[in-house]
Amino acid sequence: MSITVKLSRKNQIVIPKEARGKLGLSPGDELFVEVKKDRMVMRPKPKSYTEYTLGLHKEVWKGVEVDRYLEEERESWEERA
Repeated sequence: MSITVKLSRKNQIVIPKEARGKLGLSPGDELFVEVKKDRMVMRPKPKSYTEYTLGLHKEVWKGVEVDRYLEEERESWEERA
């Protein structure tokens, strides 16, 4: 999708309805603005970082028994104390 928008006298832009719909944006939502060389990238700020990061790097834990790993890790803390 490529849509042209115009910068207003107050340096504001309107995010087109189609783009807002595809991204699920509503009034009051916050956006991250990142400048990369000759472009500006805007992306929605996650409403919940818990949901946003859910499953991130799950491949790291593949084949690992998480409960046992945590138990061993906690035991190592007690040994250091």
